[in-house]
Amino acid sequence: MQFSGKSVIITGAGKGIGRACAKVMAERGARVVALSRTQSDLDSLEAETGARGIRVDLADVAATRAAMAGAGTCDFLINSAGINVLESVTDMTEAGYEAVLGINLRAALITCQEFARARIAAGGGGAIVNITSIAGHRGFQDHLCYAASKAGLEGASRVMAKELGPHGIRVNCVAPTITLTELAAEAWSDPQKSQPMMVRHPLNRFAEADEVATAIALLLSPGSAMISGAVLPVDGGFLSV
Repeated sequence: MQFSGKSVIITGAGKGIGRACAKVMAERGARVVALSRTQSDLDSLEAETGARGIRVDLADVAATRAAMAGAGTCDFLINSAGINVLESVTDMTEAGYEAVLGINLRAALITCQEFARARIAAGGGGAIVNITSIAGHRGFQDHLCYAASKAGLEGASRVMAKELGPHGIRVNCVAPTITLTELAAEAWSDPQKSQPMMVRHPLNRFAEADEVATAIALLLSPGSAMISGAVLPVDGGFLSV
């Protein structure tokens, strides 16, 4: 999984899985264009990996298109940006819906669209990995809009795989389980909360961000040249049992 001479756009690259992806891809020789809304995260990522940062709020459609234009024509796209607003079915708000669907689904569709247009204009080829979630496959309390956004992105990715395949562009998804980013580790540090979820994992642990990033790199590599339209769970067997 070496990517010398290749380039990748990564949304949500400032923190969590996106940041792990930036590190993994840079370590393997790729030129990284990092999109994040926090300038300090972009600055520290540039110092660590040499990534070129573009500050953007992906909730802003026009700014998202401008950021993708500024990123230029790259070989790969990783959509890692995502948020959650914990609301139940009966408590869902319009603001929560707009925030979650706007970032998790609409922004991802726009970045994929702009990436595909640039790749087709350049003669085709390339690959996209959209990060979804096991929450799109199982019902979790207070994850109504989050689940809708992630399941929707998987459905859209299958359409992309069909329509972009003739141009040599592959599109896949990675669906992680709970991943121990800094924020998630804090949220799941209480054994009373984490243990009931942990026991549903045959490997009896949650994922690390670099494990998700390595799986994404695998799907971008030439060794996955015949994989498109797939959803790869990175879940320690959660969805299998």
